[in-house]
Amino acid sequence: MHTMVIINEEVQEEEKKIQHYSSFHQILLVGEGDFSFSLCLAHSFGSAYNIVASSLQSYDEVIKMYKNGKSNLEKLKALGASVLLHGVDASKMQHHCDLSNRKFDRIIFNFPHAGFHGSDDNNHHIQRHKNLVGSFFGSAKRMLRVDGEIHVNHKTTPPYDLWDLVGLGKGNSLMCNDCAEFKIENYPGYNNKRGAGSKCDEPFHLGECQTIIFILNPSRKNVPMTKQKKCNLDAPSQKFQKVPNSISPPIYFFQQQISWIDSRNPPTYVNEMNGFPSYAGLPTRHDSRSDFFRIFKGYFSYIQETFGRKDVDVELSVHQALHRGALMFRTETGRPDEDYMKVLEELRIWSRSRIQSLQQKLRDLNRRVFEQHGMGYYL
Repeated sequence: MHTMVIINEEVQEEEKKIQHYSSFHQILLVGEGDFSFSLCLAHSFGSAYNIVASSLQSYDEVIKMYKNGKSNLEKLKALGASVLLHGVDASKMQHHCDLSNRKFDRIIFNFPHAGFHGSDDNNHHIQRHKNLVGSFFGSAKRMLRVDGEIHVNHKTTPPYDLWDLVGLGKGNSLMCNDCAEFKIENYPGYNNKRGAGSKCDEPFHLGECQTIIFILNPSRKNVPMTKQKKCNLDAPSQKFQKVPNSISPPIYFFQQQISWIDSRNPPTYVNEMNGFPSYAGLPTRHDSRSDFFRIFKGYFSYIQETFGRKDVDVELSVHQALHRGALMFRTETGRPDEDYMKVLEELRIWSRSRIQSLQQKLRDLNRRVFEQHGMGYYL
Protein backbone atom coordinates (compact mmCIF):
# COMPACT_ATOMS: atom_id res chain seq x y z
CA MET A 1 0.00 0.00 0.00
CA HIS A 2 1.30 3.40 -0.93
CA THR A 3 0.68 6.45 1.20
CA MET A 4 0.62 9.86 -0.40
CA VAL A 5 1.38 12.85 1.77
CA ILE A 6 0.38 16.24 0.46
CA ILE A 7 2.03 19.25 2.01
CA ASN A 8 0.24 22.54 1.55
CA GLU A 9 2.55 25.47 1.20
CA GLU A 10 1.32 28.51 3.04
CA VAL A 11 1.38 31.80 1.20
CA GLN A 12 3.47 34.21 3.19
CA GLU A 13 1.62 37.42 3.98
CA GLU A 14 3.41 40.55 2.83
CA GLU A 15 4.60 42.78 5.65
CA LYS A 16 3.47 46.38 5.47
CA LYS A 17 5.05 49.16 7.48
CA ILE A 18 4.54 52.76 8.47
CA GLN A 19 7.34 54.42 10.41
CA HIS A 20 8.01 52.27 13.53
CA TYR A 21 5.02 49.98 13.01
CA SER A 22 4.44 46.77 11.08
CA SER A 23 1.41 44.76 10.07
CA PHE A 24 3.13 41.85 11.85
CA HIS A 25 3.04 43.69 15.20
CA GLN A 26 0.29 43.24 17.75
CA ILE A 27 -0.41 46.88 18.56
CA LEU A 28 -2.27 48.49 21.46
CA LEU A 29 -3.20 52.17 21.20
CA VAL A 30 -4.01 53.99 24.43
CA GLY A 31 -5.87 57.23 24.97
CA GLU A 32 -7.23 57.54 21.44
CA GLY A 33 -9.34 60.64 20.73
CA ASP A 34 -11.25 60.34 17.47
CA PHE A 35 -9.40 57.08 16.63
CA SER A 36 -7.74 58.71 13.61
CA PHE A 37 -4.27 57.39 14.52
CA SER A 38 -5.59 53.83 14.70
CA LEU A 39 -7.29 54.32 11.34
CA CYS A 40 -4.07 55.71 9.86
CA LEU A 41 -2.20 52.52 10.84
CA ALA A 42 -5.03 50.31 9.59
CA HIS A 43 -5.06 52.03 6.20
CA SER A 44 -1.29 51.58 5.93
CA PHE A 45 -1.52 47.88 6.80
CA GLY A 46 -4.60 47.26 4.68
CA SER A 47 -6.42 45.89 7.72
CA ALA A 48 -6.96 46.45 11.44
CA TYR A 49 -6.74 42.82 12.55
CA ASN A 50 -3.51 43.43 14.49
CA ILE A 51 -4.75 46.60 16.20
CA VAL A 52 -6.44 47.05 19.57
CA ALA A 53 -7.55 50.66 19.95
CA SER A 54 -8.78 52.12 23.23
CA SER A 55 -10.02 55.43 24.59
CA LEU A 56 -10.80 56.82 28.02
CA GLN A 57 -14.17 58.09 26.80
CA SER A 58 -17.24 55.91 26.31
CA TYR A 59 -18.55 55.21 22.82
CA ASP A 60 -21.33 57.77 23.25
CA GLU A 61 -18.82 60.37 24.40
CA VAL A 62 -16.53 59.71 21.43
CA ILE A 63 -19.23 60.20 18.81
CA LYS A 64 -20.51 63.29 20.64
CA MET A 65 -17.09 64.91 21.15
CA TYR A 66 -15.54 64.25 17.73
CA LYS A 67 -17.26 64.90 14.40
CA ASN A 68 -15.31 62.05 12.77
CA GLY A 69 -15.44 59.73 15.78
CA LYS A 70 -18.32 57.56 14.59
CA SER A 71 -17.12 57.29 10.98
CA ASN A 72 -13.56 56.44 12.08
CA LEU A 73 -14.83 53.65 14.32
CA GLU A 74 -17.02 52.29 11.53
CA LYS A 75 -14.09 52.34 9.10
CA LEU A 76 -11.91 50.48 11.62
CA LYS A 77 -14.57 47.79 11.99
CA ALA A 78 -14.84 47.51 8.20
CA LEU A 79 -11.06 46.95 8.09
CA GLY A 80 -11.37 44.06 10.53
CA ALA A 81 -10.86 45.66 13.93
CA SER A 82 -12.32 43.16 16.36
CA VAL A 83 -11.40 45.00 19.56
CA LEU A 84 -12.31 48.68 19.99
CA LEU A 85 -12.41 49.52 23.68
CA HIS A 86 -13.94 52.45 25.51
CA GLY A 87 -13.65 53.59 29.10
CA VAL A 88 -10.07 52.25 29.40
CA ASP A 89 -7.98 53.94 32.09
CA ALA A 90 -4.35 54.00 30.91
CA SER A 91 -3.11 53.88 34.50
CA LYS A 92 -4.64 50.45 35.23
CA MET A 93 -5.46 48.98 31.84
CA GLN A 94 -3.80 45.65 32.68
CA HIS A 95 -6.89 44.88 34.77
CA HIS A 96 -9.34 45.46 31.91
CA CYS A 97 -11.19 42.25 31.10
CA ASP A 98 -10.31 42.44 27.38
CA LEU A 99 -6.64 43.21 28.00
CA SER A 100 -5.64 41.31 31.13
CA ASN A 101 -4.44 38.20 29.27
CA ARG A 102 -2.91 39.86 26.22
CA LYS A 103 0.65 40.80 25.27
CA PHE A 104 1.65 43.33 22.64
CA ASP A 105 4.64 44.13 20.44
CA ARG A 106 3.92 47.86 20.51
CA ILE A 107 1.97 49.94 23.02
CA ILE A 108 1.43 53.54 21.89
CA PHE A 109 0.30 56.54 23.90
CA ASN A 110 0.02 59.69 21.79
CA PHE A 111 0.60 62.92 23.69
CA PRO A 112 -0.58 61.83 27.15
CA HIS A 113 -2.29 64.58 29.11
CA ALA A 114 -4.06 64.52 32.46
CA GLY A 115 -6.61 67.13 31.37
CA PHE A 116 -6.79 70.91 31.10
CA HIS A 117 -7.02 72.36 34.59
CA GLY A 118 -4.96 75.48 34.11
CA SER A 119 -1.59 76.40 32.68
CA ASP A 120 0.63 73.45 31.73
CA ASP A 121 3.65 75.16 33.31
CA ASN A 122 2.06 75.01 36.76
CA ASN A 123 4.11 72.67 38.96
CA HIS A 124 1.00 71.01 40.36
CA HIS A 125 -0.32 70.25 36.90
CA ILE A 126 3.07 69.03 35.71
CA GLN A 127 3.05 66.53 38.57
CA ARG A 128 -0.45 65.38 37.57
CA HIS A 129 0.80 64.69 34.05
CA LYS A 130 3.84 62.85 35.41
CA ASN A 131 1.64 60.74 37.67
CA LEU A 132 -0.44 59.73 34.65
CA VAL A 133 2.57 58.73 32.54
CA GLY A 134 4.24 56.92 35.45
CA SER A 135 1.09 54.91 36.12
CA PHE A 136 0.76 54.17 32.39
CA PHE A 137 4.32 52.80 32.34
CA GLY A 138 3.61 50.62 35.35
CA SER A 139 0.55 49.16 33.63
CA ALA A 140 1.92 48.91 30.09
CA LYS A 141 5.09 47.01 31.04
CA ARG A 142 2.91 44.14 32.30
CA MET A 143 1.29 43.86 28.88
CA LEU A 144 4.47 43.97 26.82
CA ARG A 145 6.09 41.05 25.04
CA VAL A 146 9.68 40.48 25.97
CA ASP A 147 10.96 42.13 22.79
CA GLY A 148 8.16 44.70 22.69
CA GLU A 149 8.33 48.48 22.87
CA ILE A 150 6.34 51.24 24.53
CA HIS A 151 6.09 54.39 22.42
CA VAL A 152 5.15 57.78 23.83
CA ASN A 153 4.76 60.68 21.41
CA HIS A 154 5.50 63.81 23.38
CA LYS A 155 6.20 67.51 22.95
CA THR A 156 9.79 68.37 23.86
CA THR A 157 9.60 72.13 24.33
CA PRO A 158 9.08 73.72 27.78
CA PRO A 159 7.23 72.99 29.98
CA TYR A 160 6.72 69.49 28.56
CA ASP A 161 10.42 68.69 28.82
CA LEU A 162 9.97 68.90 32.62
CA TRP A 163 7.90 65.72 32.64
CA ASP A 164 11.12 63.65 32.60
CA LEU A 165 9.68 60.68 30.71
CA VAL A 166 13.04 58.89 30.69
CA GLY A 167 13.21 59.10 34.48
CA LEU A 168 9.60 57.94 34.81
CA GLY A 169 10.40 54.95 32.61
CA LYS A 170 13.50 54.12 34.62
CA GLY A 171 11.42 54.16 37.80
CA ASN A 172 9.21 51.49 36.21
CA SER A 173 12.05 49.20 35.06
CA LEU A 174 11.97 50.55 31.51
CA MET A 175 14.93 51.71 29.45
CA CYS A 176 14.85 54.52 26.90
CA ASN A 177 16.12 52.70 23.84
CA ASP A 178 15.65 55.39 21.19
CA CYS A 179 14.25 58.84 20.47
CA ALA A 180 13.00 59.72 17.00
CA GLU A 181 11.54 62.93 15.63
CA PHE A 182 7.77 62.83 15.35
CA LYS A 183 6.23 64.43 12.27
CA ILE A 184 2.46 64.34 11.92
CA GLU A 185 2.75 64.35 8.13
CA ASN A 186 4.27 60.87 8.37
CA TYR A 187 0.88 59.64 9.58
CA PRO A 188 -1.64 60.64 6.90
CA GLY A 189 -5.14 61.00 8.26
CA TYR A 190 -4.06 61.41 11.89
CA ASN A 191 -5.60 64.42 13.62
CA ASN A 192 -4.38 65.26 17.11
CA LYS A 193 -7.19 66.47 19.37
CA ARG A 194 -7.37 68.45 22.60
CA GLY A 195 -9.81 65.86 23.94
CA ALA A 196 -11.40 67.99 26.65
CA GLY A 197 -13.55 71.07 27.12
CA SER A 198 -15.51 73.02 24.53
CA LYS A 199 -12.60 72.76 22.10
CA CYS A 200 -12.16 69.00 22.47
CA ASP A 201 -12.38 68.39 18.69
CA GLU A 202 -9.75 71.01 17.84
CA PRO A 203 -6.05 70.24 17.36
CA PHE A 204 -3.39 71.55 19.72
CA HIS A 205 -0.09 73.03 18.60
CA LEU A 206 2.53 70.31 18.30
CA GLY A 207 5.80 72.12 17.71
CA GLU A 208 8.86 69.94 18.29
CA CYS A 209 7.91 66.38 19.23
CA GLN A 210 9.56 63.03 19.65
CA THR A 211 8.61 59.39 19.66
CA ILE A 212 10.32 58.14 22.81
CA ILE A 213 10.83 54.39 22.74
CA PHE A 214 11.10 52.27 25.87
CA ILE A 215 11.97 48.60 26.32
CA LEU A 216 11.81 46.30 29.32
CA ASN A 217 14.72 46.40 31.73
CA PRO A 218 14.04 43.34 33.93
CA SER A 219 17.27 43.68 35.90
CA ARG A 220 16.67 47.29 36.93
CA LYS A 221 15.93 46.42 40.56
CA ASN A 222 18.63 43.78 40.88
CA VAL A 223 21.74 45.42 39.48
CA PRO A 224 23.41 48.60 40.73
CA MET A 225 23.18 51.23 38.02
CA THR A 226 26.26 52.97 36.71
CA LYS A 227 26.11 56.18 34.72
CA GLN A 228 23.04 56.16 32.50
CA LYS A 229 22.92 57.53 28.98
CA LYS A 230 20.43 60.37 28.81
CA CYS A 231 17.95 60.68 25.98
CA ASN A 232 18.20 64.29 24.84
CA LEU A 233 14.63 65.48 24.51
CA ASP A 234 15.81 68.92 23.34
CA ALA A 235 17.30 67.55 20.12
CA PRO A 236 14.62 65.84 18.04
CA SER A 237 17.05 64.39 15.52
CA GLN A 238 19.41 62.94 18.11
CA LYS A 239 18.93 59.26 18.82
CA PHE A 240 19.75 57.20 21.86
CA GLN A 241 23.35 56.02 21.68
CA LYS A 242 23.74 52.60 20.15
CA VAL A 243 26.13 49.86 21.20
CA PRO A 244 29.44 50.11 19.31
CA ASN A 245 30.22 47.62 16.57
CA SER A 246 32.97 46.19 18.76
CA ILE A 247 30.35 44.16 20.59
CA SER A 248 27.46 44.47 18.16
CA PRO A 249 25.75 41.14 17.55
CA PRO A 250 25.40 39.01 15.61
CA ILE A 251 28.44 39.55 13.31
CA TYR A 252 31.09 39.86 16.02
CA PHE A 253 29.44 37.05 17.94
CA PHE A 254 30.03 34.52 15.18
CA GLN A 255 33.44 35.83 14.10
CA GLN A 256 35.13 35.09 17.39
CA GLN A 257 37.17 31.91 17.63
CA ILE A 258 35.88 30.61 20.94
CA SER A 259 36.30 27.05 22.10
CA TRP A 260 32.72 25.91 22.68
CA ILE A 261 31.71 22.97 24.80
CA ASP A 262 31.92 19.57 23.12
CA SER A 263 28.63 19.41 21.21
CA ARG A 264 28.61 15.62 21.55
CA ASN A 265 27.99 16.00 25.28
CA PRO A 266 25.25 18.60 25.68
CA PRO A 267 23.85 19.42 29.13
CA THR A 268 20.82 17.50 30.29
CA TYR A 269 17.39 19.11 30.68
CA VAL A 270 14.59 19.09 33.19
CA ASN A 271 10.86 19.70 32.88
CA GLU A 272 10.87 22.73 35.12
CA MET A 273 13.93 24.86 35.81
CA ASN A 274 13.73 28.42 37.09
CA GLY A 275 10.09 28.53 36.02
CA PHE A 276 10.65 27.50 32.41
CA PRO A 277 9.26 24.32 30.81
CA SER A 278 11.45 21.75 29.12
CA TYR A 279 10.97 23.09 25.61
CA ALA A 280 12.61 26.35 26.66
CA GLY A 281 15.72 24.23 27.04
CA LEU A 282 17.41 25.54 30.17
CA PRO A 283 20.28 23.26 31.24
CA THR A 284 20.18 21.73 34.71
CA ARG A 285 23.50 23.29 35.61
CA HIS A 286 22.00 26.73 35.06
CA ASP A 287 22.59 29.35 37.77
CA SER A 288 19.68 31.78 37.99
CA ARG A 289 21.97 34.35 39.62
CA SER A 290 24.39 34.49 36.70
CA ASP A 291 24.76 37.36 34.24
CA PHE A 292 23.67 34.93 31.53
CA PHE A 293 20.31 34.29 33.14
CA ARG A 294 19.81 37.91 34.25
CA ILE A 295 20.43 39.35 30.79
CA PHE A 296 18.63 36.73 28.72
CA LYS A 297 15.79 35.75 31.06
CA GLY A 298 13.42 37.84 28.95
CA TYR A 299 14.56 35.99 25.84
CA PHE A 300 13.81 32.66 27.52
CA SER A 301 10.33 33.96 28.35
CA TYR A 302 9.87 34.94 24.73
CA ILE A 303 10.80 31.40 23.63
CA GLN A 304 8.22 30.01 26.02
CA GLU A 305 5.48 32.42 24.90
CA THR A 306 6.05 31.98 21.15
CA PHE A 307 7.02 28.31 20.95
CA GLY A 308 5.45 26.72 17.89
CA ARG A 309 4.06 29.95 16.43
CA LYS A 310 4.52 30.54 12.71
CA ASP A 311 4.35 34.33 12.82
CA VAL A 312 7.56 34.72 14.83
CA ASP A 313 10.69 35.96 13.08
CA VAL A 314 13.38 33.90 14.83
CA GLU A 315 16.28 35.75 13.23
CA LEU A 316 14.87 39.10 14.32
CA SER A 317 14.11 37.97 17.88
CA VAL A 318 17.64 36.57 18.31
CA HIS A 319 19.22 39.74 16.98
CA GLN A 320 17.09 41.87 19.30
CA ALA A 321 17.95 39.69 22.29
CA LEU A 322 21.67 39.95 21.58
CA HIS A 323 21.51 43.69 21.02
CA ARG A 324 19.55 44.22 24.21
CA GLY A 325 21.96 42.01 26.12
CA ALA A 326 24.91 44.06 24.94
CA LEU A 327 23.11 47.29 25.82
CA MET A 328 22.18 46.09 29.31
CA PHE A 329 25.65 44.71 30.02
CA ARG A 330 27.45 47.87 28.95
CA THR A 331 25.17 50.43 30.61
CA GLU A 332 24.46 48.57 33.85
CA THR A 333 27.66 46.80 34.79
CA GLY A 334 30.39 49.01 33.38
CA ARG A 335 32.44 45.87 32.85
CA PRO A 336 34.71 45.34 29.81
CA ASP A 337 33.46 43.87 26.57
CA GLU A 338 35.55 40.74 27.13
CA ASP A 339 33.29 39.79 30.04
CA TYR A 340 30.25 40.08 27.80
CA MET A 341 31.86 37.60 25.41
CA LYS A 342 31.81 35.05 28.23
CA VAL A 343 28.08 35.62 28.59
CA LEU A 344 27.63 35.09 24.85
CA GLU A 345 29.68 31.91 25.06
CA GLU A 346 27.26 30.48 27.59
CA LEU A 347 24.33 31.51 25.40
CA ARG A 348 25.95 29.79 22.44
CA ILE A 349 26.41 26.61 24.46
CA TRP A 350 22.80 26.75 25.60
CA SER A 351 21.51 27.42 22.09
CA ARG A 352 23.38 24.56 20.44
CA SER A 353 22.42 22.15 23.19
CA ARG A 354 18.79 23.16 22.94
CA ILE A 355 18.77 22.62 19.16
CA GLN A 356 20.19 19.13 19.63
CA SER A 357 17.56 18.35 22.25
CA LEU A 358 14.72 19.50 19.97
CA GLN A 359 16.17 17.59 17.01
CA GLN A 360 16.22 14.42 19.09
CA LYS A 361 12.60 14.95 20.13
CA LEU A 362 11.69 15.41 16.45
CA ARG A 363 13.45 12.18 15.50
CA ASP A 364 11.64 10.33 18.29
CA LEU A 365 8.29 11.73 17.18
CA ASN A 366 9.01 10.87 13.55
CA ARG A 367 9.92 7.31 14.49
CA ARG A 368 6.68 6.85 16.46
CA VAL A 369 4.58 8.15 13.56
CA PHE A 370 6.19 5.73 11.11
CA GLU A 371 5.84 2.82 13.54
CA GLN A 372 2.14 3.59 14.11
CA HIS A 373 1.52 3.40 10.37
CA GLY A 374 3.47 0.17 9.96
CA MET A 375 6.12 1.78 7.76
CA GLY A 376 9.85 1.44 7.89
CA TYR A 377 11.73 4.24 9.54
CA TYR A 378 14.65 5.95 7.90
CA LEU A 379 16.64 8.93 9.11
